Amino acid sequence: MQETSRTEDRYGLPLTTGSITAANFLVEGLDLALEQNFAPEQKFQQAVQADESFALAYVGLAYSHMVGAPVEARKFVQLAKSLASGTTRREQQQIEIIDLWISGKGSESLAFIRQHLAEFPRDMLMVRVAQRLYILGCSSIGAGVKNYPQELFALMESVAPEYGDDWAFQGQYAFAHHENGLLDDALEMAERSLDQRPTNAVASHSIAHVYFERGDALGGSDFLANWLPGFDDRAPYHVHLSWHLALFELAMGHYQRALEVYDTGIRPSVVAKSAISLTDSASLMWRLQIYGAAAPPGLMSELSTQAGPAAEQPGPAFRDSHAALAFAVASDDQSMDRMIGGLRNAASNGDKLVEEVTLPLVQGISAFVQQDYVEAVRLMEPLFSLDARYDQLSRVGGSHAQREVFEDTLTEAYLRSGQSDKAETMIGQRLRRRESPRDLFWLARAQEAEGEQEAASNTVRQAQSSWIDADSGSEETVALSNLAKKIG
Repeated sequence: MQETSRTEDRYGLPLTTGSITAANFLVEGLDLALEQNFAPEQKFQQAVQADESFALAYVGLAYSHMVGAPVEARKFVQLAKSLASGTTRREQQQIEIIDLWISGKGSESLAFIRQHLAEFPRDMLMVRVAQRLYILGCSSIGAGVKNYPQELFALMESVAPEYGDDWAFQGQYAFAHHENGLLDDALEMAERSLDQRPTNAVASHSIAHVYFERGDALGGSDFLANWLPGFDDRAPYHVHLSWHLALFELAMGHYQRALEVYDTGIRPSVVAKSAISLTDSASLMWRLQIYGAAAPPGLMSELSTQAGPAAEQPGPAFRDSHAALAFAVASDDQSMDRMIGGLRNAASNGDKLVEEVTLPLVQGISAFVQQDYVEAVRLMEPLFSLDARYDQLSRVGGSHAQREVFEDTLTEAYLRSGQSDKAETMIGQRLRRRESPRDLFWLARAQEAEGEQEAASNTVRQAQSSWIDADSGSEETVALSNLAKKIG
């Protein structure tokens, strides 16, 4: 029987395997996973083929299948557990952390990660898992942290001295920075990461977020249009980065270009990654609808099918809130009603996240679709706060850019319900952070409704000068021109 030897990963941590080949495949798979590239699971499977007793190779497979194939993930973590006795304590703890996560014990998994990183700060996969737990919000598979960006930043900052200029860490650390408003530092870190690893989608993702937060849609569009062709379009993250590209096009009023990006890089029936692309598909189509340019009807039915599981059984808040957008754009009232019924049952059974956040958010979206804008405001408004410490919406998870679709919905509900003073306050807060033509248009609508004619006139001119090459025939562009004529 071959004696087990211990090799090291890229961070100098021991790997319990009798095969150098298996160790090399694991390291290659981890790098692909850390940069969100295509098929890290293939490398992990090759590691298993080289050494069937390699526990961490099964951990890699479990991690890779956690989103989209949880049944497979549970199978792989059980295999890892069966091999844990001959591994190091670090490897055993890594297996337990993944097991907790896959078992729906997100907060326990995060607590263990904190202890683990205090002893093994260079366990980069666990840093990545921690970030994913935070982003998954307060659902059972998430961290359970109400306003996660500050806690994520603190965790990343605590281990940063251990990583120096490591490309994988710098890409992730950039995310923690821009979600806390530290845009210059985020951009510097992400660009430094890309210089070392040009295919690192995590770093390019953070660069897209910095452009978004700065309101530089042209810069963001140019960056992604140049970067995406060099990234494997089979990678699920290609869908999400295409979504960012479509958002930049929408921000510039390029509806047709946004639809082209959707049709080639996001649409579930085209990209065959529907298990994880629901949020991107639904939020983009909903934005089109509330901005005044509904997409072709043929796109909508497949969105409803994609969101179907949420109508049968409540799940993570982030998924369910986006499923509501999918049902809304598809005019699928039956599925929306079934989902609301399931959420009501969950709330009555003591699920506080559903009761306090998911249910009112979904009901608010439903009310908006029914054109009951006053009710939509009543339901959604308590989830938002000008002070981030009291914002409830962050409990659903996701990035600020992803949650902004719900902020857009409330803003439009304010305007359509005649609560233009509240709309003006919300838009003013956004404009202080960064300028956008659409926010300027919304502000002008609010100002005009409040009788502030001179201010509205000035704001309209700003919006028009910013939207210089927007699609001329779009409903939004026409509405802006009509408002300019009305004000005089």
